[in-house]
Formats: sequence, structure tokens, C-alpha cells
Amino acid sequence: MKKDLWIGGEYRSASSYMELKNPFNLESLAQIGIASHEDVQAAIAAAEQAQVRMAELPAFERAEILEKVVRFLKDDRDECARIIALEAAKPLKGARTEVDRTIMTYTFAAHEARKIHGETVPMDAAPGGQGRLAFTVREPLGVIAAITPFNFPMNLVAHKVGPAIAAGNSVILKPASQTPLSAYKIAEYFHRAGLPAGALNVITGSGRSIGDILMKDDRIKMITFTGSPEVGRYIRENSGLKRVTLELGSNSALIVDEGVGLNQVIPRIVNGAFAYQGQVCISIQRIFVHENIFETFVEQFVRETQKLKAGDPLEEDTDISAMITRGDVHRTQSWVDEAVKNGAELRLGGRAEEGIFQPTVLINVPSTEKVSCEEVFAPVVHINTFNEFNEAINLVNDSKYGLQAGIFTNDIHKALQAAKKLEVGGVMINEIPTFRVDQMPYGGVKMSGMGREGIKYAVEEMTELKLISFKTE
Repeated sequence: MKKDLWIGGEYRSASSYMELKNPFNLESLAQIGIASHEDVQAAIAAAEQAQVRMAELPAFERAEILEKVVRFLKDDRDECARIIALEAAKPLKGARTEVDRTIMTYTFAAHEARKIHGETVPMDAAPGGQGRLAFTVREPLGVIAAITPFNFPMNLVAHKVGPAIAAGNSVILKPASQTPLSAYKIAEYFHRAGLPAGALNVITGSGRSIGDILMKDDRIKMITFTGSPEVGRYIRENSGLKRVTLELGSNSALIVDEGVGLNQVIPRIVNGAFAYQGQVCISIQRIFVHENIFETFVEQFVRETQKLKAGDPLEEDTDISAMITRGDVHRTQSWVDEAVKNGAELRLGGRAEEGIFQPTVLINVPSTEKVSCEEVFAPVVHINTFNEFNEAINLVNDSKYGLQAGIFTNDIHKALQAAKKLEVGGVMINEIPTFRVDQMPYGGVKMSGMGREGIKYAVEEMTELKLISFKTE
């Protein structure tokens, strides 16, 4: 199968192609077009031309287009899940959950398209402002470049494309090289739904070369990016005055206080640590457990983790499958081996087989180890102890990241203390940090990024506020 570039409402041949392989069995899935400099310029031109039409498109029509995409996704739910499972090696039940979340994300986008509004401004609240009527409106920014990762190839695309279309912008989408098929499928749905040609363009190829063109072109008004801190910093430093939203990952932490019912919370925590092989920005990576319940927690956690089944992502009962590349497997192995060499104790896993890294549990890991202080993005979790609650707060905050954190406690005072003192974008009380529903504001602090996703909040990022003032006297 050959997948051309999607530019100006149609597929266009590329001058060269790359082979897309299934991460699990390395079988060839498709030949994917590699966008040249000319192809990127053509996509920008198509988006700029379509922007005129998008800016004039009434809110109800934008909403109806999004609602049609929702219907297509519902009709093709199993097909879409299979695409995700094949190109991303996401276990099928997880892929179906992603499709369901994608449906909700576009549903929220349709709702927000009908709700974009400004406000009246009381000009006479200041001396000299009397005799004036003023109000604000929100207008689309223009052409938005969206760069998305492999781990949620449909839903993270929806979190960028959905609010952009809802707000009346046009989009150039650069999906991850490993997961372009989901993006092309979404482009086809929008075309069928009646989106003006050129309002959504999908180009694949080198992220660095395509990104450099998008950053330097003044026709691009905003870049929204999800990926590594290194690339995010590069985009921020080289995008000039463009608006930038960055979601850059984390090494998410969880505090488990004494007195918590472990039988109820441990299955949830295991899921938060190992869902999709730990390749989730808010996967649980660091767990800090009160010393009085530490050994009991570790024993139950290991026992629950051992129930996970590794295998083919297309099998219905698979929980864990291959990591996205064999290179990521080798990196993970080296980080785990290094941690054990430097004093960590391996309680489970720690090895790989044919691209699948076994769910791995480490205890007493020094905070300087990569499996603790970097984003491991793999099925690896470490469990350390704490004595005083302030110590746990400090352990969580001892990180260059700050996306989300969680705490399980029965003490309302500790919960409120955590809410105030944790240096993250979201605090999940009596919940894992991996929790996310698609309407909530989502984003981090420190090296975890800047700006917020979540449809309402993304719409605000993707619109310009304009003030209009009438002198009436």
C-alpha cells in the first residue's frame, strides 16, 4: 500500500517514500510519502488559501463538520482501532479506548465551535471611559501547524485539529513518522464531512526538515507540538513571534499514604504504570509509598503486575506489546541495567524479548538514575519509601518535569497540602496521575511544557482576542 501526501483536499504523489513497519512483527504496512521542501510549501499555500473560507464559515457549519467526523468514527470504530494497533503496536482494547476518546474529543470540539464568544467591557469603570460601549470577539489565528507524537495517533491529533477547526483555523498536520495512517484516515473523514479543501493538510517525513520550514514561514501563526523537551525547546527558540503550545512529557509521580485500601487502588496504579507499554506522557514512573506499608504495597503491586499478558497487539487479551522501536527497547534495557548496577533492586521484569520489554518494577532507586530523573517512556516503574508527608512532596517536586501528579490519602489536610505544594500542571487526588478526560485543561510546568490543551482551553490558545469600542456620546 502506498500513502501519498494529503494537500489541498487530495492525495498528491511524493518524490520519495519510506517503508512503514509494524513495531510488533516488523512486517511492512505501507510506503509513506516523504514531503519535500516544495511539498511543505504547497501545503502552506493550500492552508493559507483555505483560511479565507474557514474564517467566513459560520460556527454551526464548523460544528456540523465535526459532528459528521464523529459519526464516521463511530461507524468505523473497529477499523480505526485496528489501524492504531498495527502502526503503533497498541493492544487492541487500548486502541478501542483511544478511538472512543477521539470521538469524545471531536464531540467537545463541535460543542465549543458553537460557544466561542467574547464579553462586554465596562469602560466607564475608569475615568475617561464614560460614554463608551466596548466588547471583545475571538477571531481565528490563521494557519496552525500541528506536530503530533506516536503514542495516541488519533486522539492527540484530535486535540490539535479539533479545536483548530472549531475556531475557524486551517491546519497543517505533521504526524509521527511511525503512525501516519491514523492521520490520513482522519483527513479522509474531514474531506467527506465537507471541510473546505486545504483546511486540513497532512504531510509526512522528516520532523526536523518539515519543522524548520514551518517555524520559519510567517504564514504559520501558531505551532502546537507534543513530543520531547529537546525538540520543544528548539521550536520555542526558533519560532519567532509565533504562538506556541508545547506538551513535553514527564516522569509522573504518585504518593501512596498509609491507611489507603491497597486492594482497591493497586490494580488502578498498575494500569497507570503499564498501559500502552508505559509510552504515555503521564504514565506512573515514580511511586512514593509510606514506609509503614511499603513491603505490603510492593508485594501486591508485583503480584498484580504479573497478571499482565504480553503478546500480539491484535489479540483481544493482550495487555503489553512491543515498544515503538527496537532502539527504545535497547535504551530502556541500558537504563534499567544502569540503575541496578548503582544500587536499585530489581523486583520484576528487567528484560526484553522480540521488541517487548517486560513490565519492570524497581525499588529503592537513587533519584539521580535515568529511570527516575528522565522520562523513561517504557514499562518501567520504581517504588521508594517516605516517612514524613513533606518528604514525599519534596521527592515528587525533585524533578525538572511537572505535568501531573497523584496522591492516595484519607487525610483531607494532606490532600490540600499536596494540591497547594506539588509543582505540576494537574494534581489528581485519590487518583493516578495518568487520569485524563478530554475536556479538562491539560498541560504542565517546568520542562513539561507551556500552554494548555483540552478543547475549550485549546480554542483560547488558537484564537486572537479583539477589542471593539464605540464612543456613544
